[in-house]
Amino acid sequence: MKTRVGVVAVLMMCVAPLSAQRGGNAAGHAFRRERLPAHGPAPAVEHRGPAERAPVAGRHVDDHGRWVGHESGRGDPHYRLAHPWEHGRFTGGFGPRHLFRLRGGGPERFWFDGFYFSVAPYDTSFVNGWLWDSDDVVIYDDPDHDGWYLAYNPRLGTYVHVMYLGRG
Repeated sequence: MKTRVGVVAVLMMCVAPLSAQRGGNAAGHAFRRERLPAHGPAPAVEHRGPAERAPVAGRHVDDHGRWVGHESGRGDPHYRLAHPWEHGRFTGGFGPRHLFRLRGGGPERFWFDGFYFSVAPYDTSFVNGWLWDSDDVVIYDDPDHDGWYLAYNPRLGTYVHVMYLGRG
């Protein structure tokens, strides 16, 4: 009887870490790789006026691959920059084949693999819950806002506009 209990205990200790790693990152955060958006959002259809814009409840990618909260188009003043790409352009790779582990910082300045970014001031409320030293992100091009990229957090399913600050 003691032998069976011991064998079961050993098996549980071996299987638990393996199942925690599947579909997650080294910090044990669960996400499903197949849920990573295959591509960034399509360019937004321009709206005729503020009355036509729906309020944004959050920034996420839904189960159908739609980038919710990215409908404002090129005219959105929150993402207008006097000098787009003033620190150069990000060259680390885009889309779900390039999953990057955050290594530190916060919304004003965060980094991974020697690349530095900053969250758009208008989007800082959407990064509540991001783990700046261990979450994974995927970077996508922003088709509507020159000088901005989109950082998608697969653990939370949310994204924000980010500016590339250069290499460290």
